[in-house]
This record gives sequence, C-alpha cells and structure tokens, in this order.
Amino acid sequence: MADQASSLLAALAAVVGDAHVLTDQRDTASYVADWRGQYPGIARAVVRPASTAQVAEVVRLCAHAGVPLVPQGGNTGLVGGSTPDDSGREILISLGRMTAQRRVDPLGNSIILEAGCTILAAQQAAAACQRLFPLSLASEGSATIGGALSTNAGGEQVLRYGNTRDLTLGLEVVLADGRVLDALTTLRKDNTGYDLKQLFIGAEGTLGIVTAAAFKLFALPRRTVTGWVALADPQAAVELLAMLGDAVGERVTAFELLGREALDQVLAHGLDGMRDPLGGDYPWAVLFDVSEASASLDPSQAVEEVLAGALERGLAGDAALAASGRQAEEFWALREHVPEAQRLEGPSIKHDISVPITAIPAFIATADAALRRAVPGIRIVCFGHVGDGNLHYNQSKPAGMADAEFRARASEIHDIVHGIAASLDGSISAEHGIGRLKQQAFLRHKSPVALDLMTRVKTAFDPHGVFNPGRVLPLAGPT
Repeated sequence: MADQASSLLAALAAVVGDAHVLTDQRDTASYVADWRGQYPGIARAVVRPASTAQVAEVVRLCAHAGVPLVPQGGNTGLVGGSTPDDSGREILISLGRMTAQRRVDPLGNSIILEAGCTILAAQQAAAACQRLFPLSLASEGSATIGGALSTNAGGEQVLRYGNTRDLTLGLEVVLADGRVLDALTTLRKDNTGYDLKQLFIGAEGTLGIVTAAAFKLFALPRRTVTGWVALADPQAAVELLAMLGDAVGERVTAFELLGREALDQVLAHGLDGMRDPLGGDYPWAVLFDVSEASASLDPSQAVEEVLAGALERGLAGDAALAASGRQAEEFWALREHVPEAQRLEGPSIKHDISVPITAIPAFIATADAALRRAVPGIRIVCFGHVGDGNLHYNQSKPAGMADAEFRARASEIHDIVHGIAASLDGSISAEHGIGRLKQQAFLRHKSPVALDLMTRVKTAFDPHGVFNPGRVLPLAGPT
C-alpha cells in the first residue's frame, strides 16, 4: 500500500514538478484548513498544476489509482467544501498557479481567465481596457475565478449585473476520466443542445474541475451615486428599493441592508478609523450605489428626489450622499468589514439564506423572535443584498456565554433559521454553497425529486466519486 502511494506521488511529481507536490505538514498547512479553522483536514498531498494539460493528467492518475481529489481555489469558502477530510486519503489539487488572463476583448466585451486568477486581478485586467468586470466580493483579493464558479458567487453588484452564472459565457473543464470539455466560447447565443456549462457552475467541484472561463464585460460607470440611509425597519428598505428602481431603473447597482448590531461591531473595533456616516441611533441602514455609464447622463437629481420623498413619507430618518469617491469608499468599507468585526467579537454562527424580496421583513422578524426565545441575549448580525433577497444572517454569542456553550447551540440555531427560510419559499444557501456545513439541511429542505436528479447527474459525470466526495451530496452507500 505504501509502495502504491509512493508510486502515485512520484507519477504526480513527474507531471507538475517535485516542488509542486507538497507532503510536508509545514508546506500543506495553509491548504488543508479553511480560513475560519472549522474544517481542518489531512491531505495525502497538495498538488499544484500549472496548466489544463497538467490538471487532466493529475486527474487521470488519481482516477486510475482510486484516489479522491479535492479542488481548491483561494480557500476563502465558508462551508467546508474545499479542504480535505481527516482520512489522509484525499489529494488536494490547488489551482493557485493557473492565473493567466488568456484574452481580454474590449470590443467583444469578454474576458477569458484561468481558474486561479483572483477576482481582483480580473477587475484590474478589465479596467486596464476601460471595461468593468462586475463580480465584487469582500474577499476578492484572494478569492479566485474557480472558487466563484464553484459556488455561483454573487457579491454586491448582483442586482444590476447578475451572479457568476449570469456573467459566464463559457468554460473549460477537466472531467473525471481526464478528458477536457472545451466549451470556452464567448458566444452570446448558442442553442446547440444542452447548456453543459451550467451544470458545473455551483457544483462545488463535484462534477469536474474548471480550469478556465469566459466572462462578460461591461462599460465602466462614468458616474456613481453612493448613499447611506437610516431606516426604521426592513420593510422601509424594500419600499425604498422599489422607489429607486422606479426612478432610475437598472442603474440601481447595489442595495445593501445593515442591522444596527452589524454596524456597531464594526465601529466598536475601530477598524481603519471608520465612523458612522450619519450619527445617532437608528436600527437599520441601507447602503446603495446608482451608476451610469453614459457621460451625458447624471442620476444624482433623480436619487435626491427619491430620498426627499422617502424622508417626507417617513420611510427614511436621515440620509447622506457621498461627496467624493473617497467618501463612497468609506461608506462601503463599513459594509465590507462586518465579517472581520464579527470575527473579533468571538465565535459566530453564519447563514447565507435567500427569500423573495417582499418576504425579507417577515423572515427577519420571525427569525429574530425565534432566536431570542431560544437563546436569550443572542446578538443578531444581519446584513446583505436586499436587491436579490440574499441575507447574511449571522449570530454572535450573548455577553457572558462561554464559547463552547454557544458553539454547542449551532445545530439548533441552524435548524431555526433554515426552517424559517424554507417556510417562506426561500433557500438555505444563496451564494456560499453546501459543502459539508449545510449538507444535512440541504437534504432536509431540498425536494426528493431534485435530490434524485442531482444524484443521477453526479453518477453520470463522476461514477467513481473522484471529485470532492461527501461534499454537497453524501457519500454513496454500498450497492
């Protein structure tokens, strides 16, 4: 058995180079544990290919040896889907060396990127050609294209540009037998049979390994109006979103809701010297961007009229518009530092749910009440993308509660939150995926017919369970 393992590692080293087959614990440490430290594992090896051909050969070798593979991008995931288990059997395949920007086409408004390219690098490559790559995440400096595709990531500008699935034109994918599916097209229309790329987007590396992707680009916004609005409740946020949409249409680019606890945690830790844009004690805030690509159009007046109307109707208590690009960045920094501030507060329990937009107020009211009954003193850190119904609905422990006691309540808290989301025709995962963290809730709330079809797809694409076994769907039982 040891000889077989050594033989496999030697064969992998012959493909990617000795320096890129990591087995020493000091070298693998940053790969085998997620950044939150909740899913540490043990990898037989970490393999770092530099090309699609190398990925294909690594997959062929591992499939032949019956060794499972765990694909990994920037390792910024939140659901335990991209780190090895503790069996020591799995090989982690990191796409971190595959960072090429294969082609940027400003006239065709498309870009082709390798899977290890970071979201930030993609944005910069597009901007260098006077184009916008609109995917925007708090972790964009380390999150990769491959990882975004694996979970169908959304981010802050989904309202206008859509999530990763909406932005993707084509994919290059290594399949479980080592063949390469070349669907790396930039066509906007191709109705020749099944749209296979959609199966790999959001599949969390369980059906194939994406090595490159083609994405849509857009015109850079010439004008952006950024506002911070104090609100009494989430219903006012939903109504304000509708008012803005009526006034400026698709120019509403981002519309983020922040509860008071989320804002207070950021301010309490003094991250980057941040301060409240309005002052005072208001329970909810909305942060929005309205952007315009045409130099001849200015949405400022329309936005000001909407805010004046919201203040007159009592929907808004106060509002501030950023007077400069720097001030807009300061507004957005408050939103982007919420996860870091919550980390500094101690253990947290995180949810990534979505409900119909009009059900957001009911979800928050019902879930808040249920959690406070179950765990008196619990601190609810609610923020997220109102424009697409996606809330990051997190919890921090009550003052004085021991860390271990709070963590022990996680399953109970998950059940409450996921059950309420499902009762409102929502989803237990909007953009973080299932991984290992949400598998039981996924099996409970997804329809049996959908689960059966997903199992059949997994079996058809990966009959021997090479890719990410036990993530999303459970391990297949004995036949």
